Amino acid sequence: MTVSNFRVGCDVSKAWLDFFVADTASSARIPNTAADIAAFLARMSREAIVVFEATAPYDTALRMALDLQRLRSIRVNPSRARDFARAAGFLAKTDTIDARMLARLPEALDMPEAPAFDHDREALIAMNRRRDQLVETRAVERGRIADEPDGTIRKSLQGHIDWLDRAIAVIETKIASILDKPSFAPRAALLGSVKGVGRVTVATLLALLPELGSRSPKAIAAIAGLAPLNRDSGAMRGQRHIAGGRRRVRQALYMAALGAIRCIEHFKQYYLAVKIRSGHAKVAVIAVARKLLVTLNAMVRTGEPFRV
Repeated sequence: MTVSNFRVGCDVSKAWLDFFVADTASSARIPNTAADIAAFLARMSREAIVVFEATAPYDTALRMALDLQRLRSIRVNPSRARDFARAAGFLAKTDTIDARMLARLPEALDMPEAPAFDHDREALIAMNRRRDQLVETRAVERGRIADEPDGTIRKSLQGHIDWLDRAIAVIETKIASILDKPSFAPRAALLGSVKGVGRVTVATLLALLPELGSRSPKAIAAIAGLAPLNRDSGAMRGQRHIAGGRRRVRQALYMAALGAIRCIEHFKQYYLAVKIRSGHAKVAVIAVARKLLVTLNAMVRTGEPFRV
C-alpha cells in the first residue's frame, strides 16, 4: 500500500470523534453523528487516508460516511494499535494522543485498506452478534435451573428459557433470509456443502471473515488465530502455539471441526494421526479446524465444491 502524505488519525468513542491531521498537525473534535461526520469529511482532501481503531458499533457512522465520501481508510485492531503506541513511545493516553498515534501508524506498518462498507454484511454481523448474546444468556439460565430447588424460581427460569428459544428462532430466521441474498447465497451453499459446517458456522464465516477465498492458506489461518506460531531463539526450539486472531471465528471452526471429524473420514484420519503424534486430543482438533479452514478458503477461491 502506498502511504498517503495526507494521513488522518481518528480516535473513536461513543459520543465523539477526535481527528489529527498529520499534514497540518491540527486536531479537531466532532460529535459522533452522521451529519457532523459527513460535514467534516466533506472538507477533507480527497487524497486523505483515515486511520481508526475497530470499535463497533461506535465506528459504524464513520465507516458509512467514509464510504459515501469515497475516502480511503485503515481499520486497526485495537490491541495492535496499543502495541504500536507503546513501541513508538506514546506512553500517555488521551483521545488526542491516540489520534496522533494512529496518524503515525501507516508510516511504520504496512496495513491493508478497509473494504467498502457492505450493508448486507453489517446486517449479518449484527444478527450474528445478537444470536450469540441470546445463546450465551440461555446457557446461563439453563445452568441456573439445573441447580435451583425452588419450584417458583424454576418456573421463572423455564419461562425465560422458553422466551429465549423463541427469540433465537426469530434471529436465525433473519440470518437465513440474509444468507439467501444473491451477495451471500452462492458462498453460503458452497460452505454448507461440507458435512459438519452448519448454518451457524457459515453465517459466522461470511460475517466475520470476509477475507475467505482471497488470502493464502497461511494468511487465512493466521487471521483466524489457527496458525501455530514459532517460539525459537538460537538453538532453542520452543513449542508452537496458536495465538491472536478472531476468537468467534476460531470458536465456530472448532465446533465445525468436531462435526467434520465425525462425518468425514478424511478429517477423522487426520485427527487420529495428529492425536497420536502430539498426544493431545485438543491439539488434534485445532489442527483439523485449521485444515478445514484452508479447505473452505480454497473452495471459495475456486468455486469448486468439496471433494474427499
